[in-house]
Amino acid sequence: MYKKATLGVVLVGVMLGAPQGALAAVSAEEAAKLRNGTLTPMGAERAGNADGSIPPWDGGITKPLPGNMLGDIPTQLFANEKPLFQVTAGNMAEYAALLSDGTKALLQKYPDSFRLDVYPGHRTAAAPQVVYDNIAKNALDCSIKEGWDTIKGCIGGIPFPIPQRGVEVMWNHLLRVEAPAIDYRFRNIVGGADGVHTLATRNEIAFQYPPYYQGANAKDWSGEYAMFRYTTIEPPYKSGESLVARDSINGKYPRQAWQYMVGQRRVRRAPTVSYDTPDFVSSGANYFDEVQGFFGALDRYEWKLVGKREMLIPYNANGLLGAKVSEALDKHHLNPDHLRWERHRVWEVEASVAEGRRHAVPSRRYYIDEDTWAIALVDGFDKKGTLWRTTQGIPYVVPAIPATLLRTSVVFNLEGNTMSVVQMLNEEDFKVVSPKSESYFTGNAVAAEGVR
Repeated sequence: MYKKATLGVVLVGVMLGAPQGALAAVSAEEAAKLRNGTLTPMGAERAGNADGSIPPWDGGITKPLPGNMLGDIPTQLFANEKPLFQVTAGNMAEYAALLSDGTKALLQKYPDSFRLDVYPGHRTAAAPQVVYDNIAKNALDCSIKEGWDTIKGCIGGIPFPIPQRGVEVMWNHLLRVEAPAIDYRFRNIVGGADGVHTLATRNEIAFQYPPYYQGANAKDWSGEYAMFRYTTIEPPYKSGESLVARDSINGKYPRQAWQYMVGQRRVRRAPTVSYDTPDFVSSGANYFDEVQGFFGALDRYEWKLVGKREMLIPYNANGLLGAKVSEALDKHHLNPDHLRWERHRVWEVEASVAEGRRHAVPSRRYYIDEDTWAIALVDGFDKKGTLWRTTQGIPYVVPAIPATLLRTSVVFNLEGNTMSVVQMLNEEDFKVVSPKSESYFTGNAVAAEGVR
């Protein structure tokens, strides 16, 4: 486990083309901004905004917090604060510049129940000092090669803290700050058009992040940046099913996955556990690459960096995770009484299907928090350019790392009037743990432990 320890100019219209050879990161002069105070060590603007609604970054939360805990997640973060204001269907025009298309659509779709309770902003993002040191090196050494789906020269921190291209922002999300290893349980819950909630699955999962291992270095790193293995606990007919996957920065082999099927009593390769394959963990209510905002390989899209803007986004959602499942959910969305929204700066990235590729969602718009590089909101559009899907990321602070993490996300199908609550942590357990042997994250290990 870890020991605890102004950009100002908006970039507009930066379009990523297919790179020839390697694309270097930034100059030494630019990278120095990460250390001299102009930028935070993670690449965000250190200063607040003009009216003070976004405060300056002061180091984030790095120490344990008092109060109730969900494993290693404190659930009483800023518990005594009251909303500054509410955004509803009735007054949303006043705040239109701060809202995504998806947020506006939900306000209009559910005018009697959906709202934004907007609280004072807190820039709680933090990381261990070794991560800050790695980020400073990554700014100079990390580059994209062999097309935009492969990177090199990075380790244990944000790879592109001063991004020049949309794909760099997306890599920052995929390689955002994590603990070396975490174990937790979660539920995937599907909400129907009638407002009825159904448990798709309840699971226990282990995640491991090799670039964040103690002593990891870019030269010896295999390129596998995340590996996970989960086993289904409920419902009974799915109990014992298991999936293991390993994700890599190598675009030729981005994900290897194996699935254990209880009825077949065998492990098989699972090459389709990616992209726009319906996510069987959520009974197909979302796509695999909609998990955690975006999860998987980047090669299906071209990525355009639109720039940076201020928005209202879900933030510091520890209190939501402390609620009972029944309290955290409303019929068609999360319960506004428990979801905290704040004003923050985000990077905006547009994704459009690359030439010769296909995806069920032809275009998407991503909003990525500048402090954590976690995806805050996503809007998905159909072939006619009509808004079809929208996602809310639910970030929470874990001082034990320290870091702000993203597991829970809510995917709304605006046409089908459904929602998928992915990796809901409420009433479960979440622990920062010591890394396991990487052999645990293999098909052979799953096969050896199959019980039925």
